[in-house]
Amino acid sequence: MRTNESTDAEITDGEIIARSRDRPDEFALLYRRRARAVFSYVASRLSAEAAEDITSATFLVALERLDRFDATVPNALPWLLGIATRLIRRHRRDEIATWKALAREGAAAGFDGNGDLIDIWRPDVDAHIDATNAVRRIAGAVASLAQRDRDVLALTAWSDLDSAGIADALGIPEGTVRSRLHRARRILRAHLDADSTRNSEEDHGRNRRSALDAQ
Repeated sequence: MRTNESTDAEITDGEIIARSRDRPDEFALLYRRRARAVFSYVASRLSAEAAEDITSATFLVALERLDRFDATVPNALPWLLGIATRLIRRHRRDEIATWKALAREGAAAGFDGNGDLIDIWRPDVDAHIDATNAVRRIAGAVASLAQRDRDVLALTAWSDLDSAGIADALGIPEGTVRSRLHRARRILRAHLDADSTRNSEEDHGRNRRSALDAQ
C-alpha cells in the first residue's frame, strides 16, 4: 500500500494499471496524474464544456480496457490521448465549427496564455508564431484538413507527445505521423502564403489609389 506522495510519484502508469485490474480504486491515481493533460488537449480542439465530458469518457473507456494495456509500458498518456482522439472524432462537426468560428473572430481560444499558437510549425521545439496575427488566417485552413491530418497536427500542438508517442496514440507507424504532419504544415503554409500575397496586393492597390487621389 502506498504511504506518501513521493511513493505515488515513483509508480509508473503501467504499474497503476496493473494494480487497477484487481483493485479498481487504484485507477484514481492515474486519473489524478493524467486527467489535466487529457482535458487540455480536448479543450484545445473543442471546448472546455465538451472537454469535461470527453475526459470523463476517456477514463471510463480506459477503465473498461485495462487488460488491453501493456503494463510494462511506463507512460499511459499516448494510450489515453488515443482514446480521447477517437472520442473527439464523434464531434467532428463541433471541432470544425470551432475552427470556423476562430477564422471569423480571430479569437485565441485553444492557444496558450500568451496568445501564441505553438508547435504547429516546428519540427521539434524551437519556433512559434503569434496567434493574434495568424489565427484568423490559419483557422479556416485547419478546418479544411482531413481528419487524420488534423489529429496528428493537434497532438503535435497540444500534447507532450513526440512522434513516437503520437504513433502509439493513433496506432499508426511513426513515419506516417511525420508524413501527415508534413502534409498538414505544407497546406497551412500555402494557405498563409496565399493570404499574405492577397493582402500585399490589396495594400498595393489601396496605396496606388491613395496616390492617385492625392494628385
